[in-house]
Amino acid sequence: MLPVRKNDGVNGVAAMATGSRDGGAGLLAQLRNPPGGAAGRTMLLTVFTDRTGSGVWAAACVLYFTEVERLTAGQVGLLLGVASVAGIAGSPLAGRLAASLGSRPVLIGCHLLRSVALAAILLCSSFGALLALVAVTALGDRAARAMEMLFATDAAGDRRSVYRALSRTAMNAGYAAGAGLAAIGLAVGTPAAYRALLLADVLSFLLSAALVAGIREPRHEGRVVAGSGHPAPDAGTGPRPSPWRDGGYLRFVALDCALTIDDAILNVGLPLWLIHATHAPHALVPAFLAINTVLVVAAQLRVSAAVRTPRQAVRAVPVYGFTLLGCCAAAAAAYGTGPVLASALLLVAAVLVTFAELIRSVVSWELSVALAPERARPEYLGVAGMAQSTEKAAGPLLLTGAVLATGPLGWLALGLATTVAAYAQRHFSAARLGTASTVAIGSPAPSVTSS
Repeated sequence: MLPVRKNDGVNGVAAMATGSRDGGAGLLAQLRNPPGGAAGRTMLLTVFTDRTGSGVWAAACVLYFTEVERLTAGQVGLLLGVASVAGIAGSPLAGRLAASLGSRPVLIGCHLLRSVALAAILLCSSFGALLALVAVTALGDRAARAMEMLFATDAAGDRRSVYRALSRTAMNAGYAAGAGLAAIGLAVGTPAAYRALLLADVLSFLLSAALVAGIREPRHEGRVVAGSGHPAPDAGTGPRPSPWRDGGYLRFVALDCALTIDDAILNVGLPLWLIHATHAPHALVPAFLAINTVLVVAAQLRVSAAVRTPRQAVRAVPVYGFTLLGCCAAAAAAYGTGPVLASALLLVAAVLVTFAELIRSVVSWELSVALAPERARPEYLGVAGMAQSTEKAAGPLLLTGAVLATGPLGWLALGLATTVAAYAQRHFSAARLGTASTVAIGSPAPSVTSS
């Protein structure tokens, strides 16, 4: 982790507008020489391969369950809901295993588990068995995400924010490629075509496992407390801290759950709001995803370049809150307006929620690593991964059951609540970083495991 530079006090918004050395190097140049060298390149290819298969299955799974397995809409909803809940356990379980085995073998195991469970769906003859297999697949999926994060954190070192930007670019490219492949199978529309799409996802997991198997386990390097230039206080020996007994870190994860709501807004909130509460044309819905994909590819490196240290991440958290507040205000303003104005406001909301996502993806990763003790990093990052899993399970319910049901006031309340959560995250994270720096600079002291 890099010490704080002299220009770290520059306003976060201005820094994101101007970029820096890493952001200005260009996407192609960074992809040719990513953080982590050859291991980083292979991991980026693995991420692209994985997400291509995931994109295929995401586009086809509902139709597969409906047309091939002959499930009702209620059964499909139950299936996906149980999968989301099961996925919450994946991250901490993988983190626990990685503490003993290392991130590489656990990541390989996650890919193999997903491939076996998904392939077994083809042989299902009962809804109960299908429910169990989908839950296992979701658990392996979230576990794999946590291991990708841990592996990349160790391999990329101080340049992890740049790696995160490249990784998200690879993710989006993979999802887009997968959606394109799925479109071909969906156009055919036969049970055999749906089964072929499922097998394409299985193949992507096997290829991902093979790619990871060819990478060496990254070395764990000592962490430096931001702003101090000294090793982190947890770099020595002693009992391994437990994230479940670390109230400060659990508070960070709880707030992070609230600060990942942008995903549900983009994929659930805005489309349903457009369809049921505005006069904007329904054909505008695909534009939300298109805007998101283009902006992530075009701007993720520049945003990541502005958040290279934990203290910069702390300062950027409120920017996320205000950006999401602007998104919610634009969505609320679209209510009751004409088609043209409603369309313009919803497109503005889509742009703002995408920029919020860009900020959150970097800030969340940087702080989850910076606030975790070095010796127990696998366990801590496993617990941190629960934030996104929890949001995926609860976010759509919050949007549909509370925000959309209460109309424009619901959107404004969501924006204000998120902004308050962002300021709380800033306050508690800054206090924890300050405590760590003080201990590192002063005389030897026990590890900081709560705040």
